[in-house]
Amino acid sequence: MTAIVYWPAAACLPLLSALTFLPLLISLGVLMIGPAWRLCLALSGALANVLLSVYLLWVFDSETPGIHLAETLAWLGLNYQVGVDGTNILLLPLTTILGLLALVYTTITRHRDDRLFIACLLLYQGILIGAFVALNTLQFWFWSALEIVPVMLLTVFAGTGTQRNRVIRAVLQYWSSGLLMSLLGFLLLSLGLQESGLPLSFDWLTLKQHSLAIPNEALIFMLLLFGFAIRAPLFPFHAWLPLLAEHGTAASAAIFICGLKLGVYALIRFILPLVPGAAEQWAGFVVTLGLIGIFYGALLALMQINIRRLLAFAVVSHTGMLVIGVFSFNDFALEGSILLSVAYGLATAGMLFSIGLIYERTRTSYLPRLGELFETNTTLALLFMLSALSTMIMPGTPGFDAAHLLIEGSIEEHGWLIAIAILLGNVLGAGFLLWAFQRLFITHRRRAIRPYSSIYHPVNQERLIALVICGLLLATGFYSTPWLTFIDQEASEIGEHYPQHHGHHRNGDHHAQ
Repeated sequence: MTAIVYWPAAACLPLLSALTFLPLLISLGVLMIGPAWRLCLALSGALANVLLSVYLLWVFDSETPGIHLAETLAWLGLNYQVGVDGTNILLLPLTTILGLLALVYTTITRHRDDRLFIACLLLYQGILIGAFVALNTLQFWFWSALEIVPVMLLTVFAGTGTQRNRVIRAVLQYWSSGLLMSLLGFLLLSLGLQESGLPLSFDWLTLKQHSLAIPNEALIFMLLLFGFAIRAPLFPFHAWLPLLAEHGTAASAAIFICGLKLGVYALIRFILPLVPGAAEQWAGFVVTLGLIGIFYGALLALMQINIRRLLAFAVVSHTGMLVIGVFSFNDFALEGSILLSVAYGLATAGMLFSIGLIYERTRTSYLPRLGELFETNTTLALLFMLSALSTMIMPGTPGFDAAHLLIEGSIEEHGWLIAIAILLGNVLGAGFLLWAFQRLFITHRRRAIRPYSSIYHPVNQERLIALVICGLLLATGFYSTPWLTFIDQEASEIGEHYPQHHGHHRNGDHHAQ
């Protein structure tokens, strides 16, 4: 049975609720106060949340498996349950840091006085944290459904494309389908407890404890898989993402990168422990989708002339790799997938900030209209390059150790051919990202652009964003042991619930690598 440590035993306040509701309260304050203090309040609240997430890492006991800093509250028949473990511990500081940087980015753009835009960024951050820490399936579903609100508002009122209505329809169509399927899966999970003679419950810990007694496991697996695959996004459920990337905003897209990790996180949190038998039975099907996604995303990225669509297809390719790691059923691959998910989130956000600031100056995202930007935008060029290298599994970046673990785990479970395919996909990824860098910053532009003009050139904010992202990428890349320590115990604990792979754990200590 999973151990539970409640928050008074480790922290001086209900930390997870504070992380969730502080940005929500600040977003309300932003809507109510005047423009002089609006952005200052937002930045202060986001910075406070970053400090709370650092405190979370400080008090988290990585040596003890189980749920930490748990909070429970029953009210009017509803149960509020939150907790943190190795599966979600690193996703929380990632969300708070990117939320703060998105607001810093906003100070440079035309949205710096837009109270709705600023409030939506804070609202989005709180919703994501609420989903990441939820230990009640209906509570998780509620936060996932609520995520639609800031995404739609940011796209409608701050998007840059001309087809925003088409984007709204596509996102609503895909997301509502995913939400419906995941809700049906969660309901069948809970009703399955009743069929087994147990009380109806949506509590994740209860469902996990009695997972082997739940009937209709294959049907539940398919409903949850397709529901979460849309959010990941896994091929072929990804068609909404390039549209949203092309017509949205770079600041909201940076936060949205954390939202994409919600899909992969949900696979680990709600599929592996709750329907482990069906997950093993259908692993070959999921791995096949992951392999197709790796090459499909990479090849489509090579064909793009819009840098935002290029990065969207890069995310599809990377998601395929992460999903293969999740369905390799061993500690190595699972740890690699979790750490690589965080690394990809940070690195992709770095590239989005870079191209977003370029858009602010050039008013275009089309590669044939860009070029020769290195000398005039050196900070942005270096940010894009280091972020791109971090997604190419280069030594010295966090993706290197994470991908090493993922590939080692995939070899153990699926054999060399799958590992070689993953590496070939990574080579293609390196190709389209380096080619994009060349077209953005090095080569001569094919068409003239009207340069961005302003008497105020906010270089300091650019440097701050680049310094934070590059510093985090290098720090975690050269010394990944502490981050793997956070994940280690939970990966081993999840592995003990696989009916067919029970006991397929690591041989030796990978921290010495």
